[in-house]
Amino acid sequence: MPKILLVEDNEMNRDMLSRRLERRGFTVTLACDGAEGVARAQSDAPDLILMDMSLPVLDGWSATRQLKADANTAGIPVIALTAHAMASDEEKARAAGCDDFDTKPIELPRLLDKIQAQLARVGKA
Repeated sequence: MPKILLVEDNEMNRDMLSRRLERRGFTVTLACDGAEGVARAQSDAPDLILMDMSLPVLDGWSATRQLKADANTAGIPVIALTAHAMASDEEKARAAGCDDFDTKPIELPRLLDKIQAQLARVGKA
């Protein structure tokens, strides 16, 4: 069972996506802001992180930079989730260390393909 950390401040998005992922066999842990996301990644060692970019306390870009700078979490794939669909937003997310990028509203089949690709890349699929 791959473990996914979902860092999302919107309760409706968090609940909907976590339920849909759990129905597909993933174990999902949750964080409501970037600081909590970093702490959970360090304590829970997830196989993959879904990171909203527009977060309170610590935004997703800063949280991802912190995770990628820490040797204990640097290898965890991070998929950026954002409502901003401009090419510059994807470039910014990748520059922060995100391994992939997906836009909201979430299209689950597309996101699942990205999750599987990242898990396969790190031998967790």
